[in-house]
Amino acid sequence: MSFTTLGLSEPLLRAIAEQGYSEPTPIQKQAIPIILSRRDVLAGAQTGTGKTAGFTLPLLQQLSEQAPSKGKRNVRALILTPTRELAAQVGESVQTYGKYLPFSSTVIFGGVSINPQITKLRQGVDIVIATPGRLLDLVGQKALDLTKVEFLILDEADRMLDMGFIHDIKKILAILPKQRQNLLFSATFSDEIKRLSDGLLNAPALIEVARRNTTSEQVEQVVHPVDRERKRELLSHLIKKGDWKQVLVFTRTKHGANRLSEQLDKDGISSAAIHGNKSQAARTKALANFKQGSVRVLVATDIAARGIDIDQLPHVVNFELPNISEDYVHRIGRTGRAGNNGQAVSLVCVDEKDYLRGIERLIKRDVRKVTIEGFEPDPSIKAEPIQTRSAGRGGNGGGRSGGNRSKPNSTTSATRPEAGRNQNSARAATKQRSRDSHRGNR
Repeated sequence: MSFTTLGLSEPLLRAIAEQGYSEPTPIQKQAIPIILSRRDVLAGAQTGTGKTAGFTLPLLQQLSEQAPSKGKRNVRALILTPTRELAAQVGESVQTYGKYLPFSSTVIFGGVSINPQITKLRQGVDIVIATPGRLLDLVGQKALDLTKVEFLILDEADRMLDMGFIHDIKKILAILPKQRQNLLFSATFSDEIKRLSDGLLNAPALIEVARRNTTSEQVEQVVHPVDRERKRELLSHLIKKGDWKQVLVFTRTKHGANRLSEQLDKDGISSAAIHGNKSQAARTKALANFKQGSVRVLVATDIAARGIDIDQLPHVVNFELPNISEDYVHRIGRTGRAGNNGQAVSLVCVDEKDYLRGIERLIKRDVRKVTIEGFEPDPSIKAEPIQTRSAGRGGNGGGRSGGNRSKPNSTTSATRPEAGRNQNSARAATKQRSRDSHRGNR
């Protein structure tokens, strides 16, 4: 099957061809015809499967088929994303595929001045790609009118819920017209996603290109057992011995990302850190340098798990396992994209054994364990509780507020990652959201 069989217009096919694509991916094959039929969609797809084009192309097609009203442009399509990086990525896709169509789009998110965004909106745009917090800021300032929206797309909806955006999403839904087409894309499915989709979607078509909550077969996964105090030494060893040129490394906390980046620089390995406390300019620069190869290692908290799109990123390293099992899927999904092979390495100490078991239960497979010679774990070292901090929207970018993250107790090394989702968690998330609402990380 080629893109020409999907009912797309000549301007879109020309833009696709210029990107070097000839055959649609499985998610694109399924999603594009259904979206063009004006049905609501609930889609589950592994990251890196081409889902952004899967909704961007039919969206642009439908906008071009329905002539807008004369006069000032109205916002006809709204795409919500959880992070700034992902919003920028989707915005680039809209620009790339819509280059031969007469549409205006803009990307809005926090962490940067709001004034240029207001100016752009006043000029009139057809498509808005936004993070929820800044979007509501602009609505509150009457700089953005959402009453003419015909298409709503929630991209990485599971991550938006993880990051405490559910209240913002409900506020946005209350503003939008009742008659519209809704598309919900999620890399993982959960009870929360099902509840959101039940209230949002009207008789949706369900699209799944792989079993839920699974990792890509293109990604080779391996665990290296190691003592907690020797992780940095082992990471440097692997990078130098393997001559790894481009490595994305995940830590749990902002402080941990900064510290590891500094240590790698001292080891002679160029690196940069990216997390929620970094300014947007610093985050953009670090990501650009990483993509260009002037920085060898990018150390990130989970804020980067959904916003980094590099087709041939060869290596992802979990310097620390995530507290939430699903985050493992999103992290390692940064490699093995667009049909390329990749390697996901996890450095696991005794403290993280329960986290690893939770991940293996989620993905329904055991990850291969390989002990590196010279870095064998000391069996006399006892597990210690893992300290986790509240993340929220203004935290490390990782997602749920602290109450939703599973935490170890005094008697076990770590509670199971899927535990701890209760009423106290919801209250904690609400309080965290209130604290973070003015931090500009939206």
